[in-house]
Parts: sequence; structure tokens; C-alpha cells
Amino acid sequence: MTTFRIALANIRFPANPDDSIALAEEAIAHAAIERAGIVCFPECFVPGYRGMGKAIPPPDQAFLEHAWSLIAAAAARANLAVVLGTERIVDGALRATVLVINSDGTIAGFQDKVQIDPSEDGLYSPGSGRRVFQTGPLIFGIAICHEGWRYPETVRWAVRQGSQIVFHPHFHQAEPGSYRPSSFADPANSFHEKAVLCRAAENTCYFASVNCASAGSPTTSAVARPDGTLLCYQPYGQEGLLIADIDIAAATGLLATRLR
Repeated sequence: MTTFRIALANIRFPANPDDSIALAEEAIAHAAIERAGIVCFPECFVPGYRGMGKAIPPPDQAFLEHAWSLIAAAAARANLAVVLGTERIVDGALRATVLVINSDGTIAGFQDKVQIDPSEDGLYSPGSGRRVFQTGPLIFGIAICHEGWRYPETVRWAVRQGSQIVFHPHFHQAEPGSYRPSSFADPANSFHEKAVLCRAAENTCYFASVNCASAGSPTTSAVARPDGTLLCYQPYGQEGLLIADIDIAAATGLLATRLR
């Protein structure tokens, strides 16, 4: 059995862009204490997800580059890889993206959000192309929020390229008067958490979904095993790191590779 420890940063939504850097640095340091090899953050955590009533300052490339450099330095100090939900400006268009930072603080690259939710029209522009990444023995892909919930092919593609786990940064907060779940994938919950289990089972991979901690959130951070069963989840609304030890050998990708 080849065990690899992951951390999901189920932490509060940042109060402002500078706070997003400080919270990321703190979570990286805590993940190192927990001996994780990689830590994943929610969607657009730096500087904060736009929309849903959030007041985020206009896009600022200088701020983003400064933030990335500080977080990369934190990754190097902690000696772990970082999957950072963020945004970037490409040819004048704003994209929701994930920046992957190697454990030595070098930049591995970006995975832009390709499938944009209709609610994001006017906020973000879609990217193009997909890729996989590696840290130590772990090969991983990324499907951002809406992509993982509704487009199974985004996960299957990554697994067919060798990924043993697909990280799923998302942002999902409670709406006024909405149902507030207390147990993961309860029948009364929304379909989203069932999709987490399905993405793992239909591809024989691990699927790790990470959200911000907020009161009444309809989804929470969780890790599903390659057989579609739940490995662990973070209590709803509780801030902290979700730590999981995954067995890389169990993620065979068998069902994903059988697609013709």
C-alpha cells in the first residue's frame, strides 16, 4: 500500500484579498504540521470568489502575482504542494483558475475553469484545455466547482491521463431560508454531494472536494474512495483542515480506462 496524506483547507471565506493570503499561509503551515504532502484550497480563494453577494475589489494582476509569490514561499517552507484556487487575467479576460505550486515553491502551472456556470457569465471567461500534475508519487487532476458537479468528462479525462485523485475546489454558501444539512450525502441534501461519490466510483479514483467553511453551507469538504464510498468529511460550517490518508494503489482508474 502506498499511502499519501492530503489536506483540504475548509477555512472561512477571506475578509479581503490580503486576508486570503494570510489564511492561505496559515493553512499551509498547519498542513505541514499534519505531515500532509499537498493542500487544496476552495475555488478562487485568492482573492475571494466573486458573486454570491461578495464584495471583491476589481481584478488586480499585480496583487495576484504578489500573492502567488508569498504563497509559493510558504509552500517551500512547508515542503508541500499547493492547489490554490485563484483567478488570473489572460488577454484582458478574467478566468477562474487553480495555481499548482510544487513543494519547492516553483510553479507547476495553471488549470483554468473551462466549463463556466451560467451564473458566472459576466464574472469569468472560460479557459481551454486540461492537464494533470504530479507531486511525489501522486498524480492528480483538477475539476473546478461546476465542472465536477455537472461534467463527469472533466474527471474522467484526468483519470485516463493517470490521475489517482481529482481535486474539486468549489464555493457553495447557504441561501436565505435554505435547508441546512448535518450529514454528508443525506437523501435530503442537494445532488452535489452524491456527485462527489459518483465521480469517484465511475472512474475508480479518489475525488476530493473542498469548500469554504460557512454557516449552513449546503456542501462541505469531503474525500470519496475509488469505490464510491465516503472516506471522510468536514463537519458543516466547522473551520479547519480535513486530513485524509489515501491509498494510491487503490486508485486504479479501471472504469475510466474502459470508456471507448
